Amino acid sequence: MRRLVMWDIDYTLLRGGGVAARAWQAAFTELTGVAWRGNPIFGGRTDMDICIEVFATHGVTDCTPERFFVRYVEKVRACRHEFGEQGSLMPGVRDVLARLRADPDVVQTLVTGNVPEVAEAKVAAFDLAAAFDTEIGGYGTDDSVRATLVRRSLERAEAKYGEAFHPVVIGDTVHDITAALANDALAVGVATGSTSMAQLVLAGAHAVLPDLADVDAAVRILRD
Repeated sequence: MRRLVMWDIDYTLLRGGGVAARAWQAAFTELTGVAWRGNPIFGGRTDMDICIEVFATHGVTDCTPERFFVRYVEKVRACRHEFGEQGSLMPGVRDVLARLRADPDVVQTLVTGNVPEVAEAKVAAFDLAAAFDTEIGGYGTDDSVRATLVRRSLERAEAKYGEAFHPVVIGDTVHDITAALANDALAVGVATGSTSMAQLVLAGAHAVLPDLADVDAAVRILRD
């Protein structure tokens, strides 16, 4: 059975340099006319979940997440070059992706809280897009609950390829681990964000790495 490796983006593959957060704030203020009153916690959450919280916190009742996402994507597209200028790749990412891409028994995609257009802008800024089948990904517009994103991605992969997959989820937060476990996926934690290795272990991760710098070890865990 082939493996479907589902990658989180932020602080797993790369750091975006705060570009998306600034675009989010600008889009919200322009669209609603409401002054921004502080950033929510973005890590590991879906854009749908964050949007609901932001609207509630700011008392916005006359705007839908779908309408907001249109403006947000416009803002991100206008500044997408800044991801590469102000952000950075995590150690070992490019080599791990290349090794897995060369393996016919592995299909890679994205399972991320980002909306699809923003997810694609981020990975494209670092020339990573070719590694992923983005058609079968799970995104922040699919649902507010991250576990649903994993399920949707697996369903899309099985429908497209006509076969069952062994799912593998890799991410830097407890949310990634719990979403994997809810779908009987192999849960791989990477401590390149604000969540420690110990916290990822306690969340139930099957394997935890400090980062992906040890390419052989990372590929072995994700593939074997």
